[in-house]
Amino acid sequence: MNEREREVWFPANKHGWGWGLPITWQGWVVFIGYLVLVTVGAFLLRYGMGLFLLYAVAISAGFVAVCWFKGEKPSWR
Repeated sequence: MNEREREVWFPANKHGWGWGLPITWQGWVVFIGYLVLVTVGAFLLRYGMGLFLLYAVAISAGFVAVCWFKGEKPSWR
């Protein structure tokens, strides 16, 4: 399956490297869910900075993995 045949949730940035804002409802659900998880984690783990950092790195890695598999191939532009 090539790039044009699969559904892309996150387009590549026009400048730089990475992905832009979502272009499908599924992408928006993932993006808003990520923001909610970061916000709730910040509130619940406000006294444990180290624990919050581990939590934020873990959910960010998951978000990047979704962008990697459901987004356009990132390249420097």
